Amino acid sequence: MKIAEFRKIRGNLGKTQKQLASLLGVSLKTIHSYEQGWRPIPSHILRDLLYLLINQNRKGNSELPCWELRGCTNKEKCPAWEFLSGTMCWYMYGTPCDDAVPDTYLEKLNTCRSCNVFRSLLP
Repeated sequence: MKIAEFRKIRGNLGKTQKQLASLLGVSLKTIHSYEQGWRPIPSHILRDLLYLLINQNRKGNSELPCWELRGCTNKEKCPAWEFLSGTMCWYMYGTPCDDAVPDTYLEKLNTCRSCNVFRSLLP
C-alpha cells in the first residue's frame, strides 16, 4: 500500500490520525510513521483499513455473494461460501479465486483488486 492510498482511506473514513490509531489498535506514532513512509504498512493493517472503509459505505446494501456473481465452481472449498460471507471474500484467507489460493494476503489482495465483487464495495 502506498502512503497516498493510506491517507486517502483515512480521509474517506473521516478520521484523524489519533482516531485511526485507536480503531486499528496501534499508537499515534505508528500512524505518523505509516503516513511519513518511515515504516511499511503491514498487510493486517491494510486489511483492517479496507474492512472499515467497505463496511462504512455498505450501510445496508445487499450485494449478491461472490460465488453467484463470479459463477464459482469451487464453492465447497471456499471459506467465504462455508461461512456465508460472499461479500467478505476479500477479507478471508484461503479463498480459491481463479483456482488458486495465494500464499500471502498481499498476493490475495492483488487478485481482489481486479475483481468486480471487491471493486463494487469500494467508494
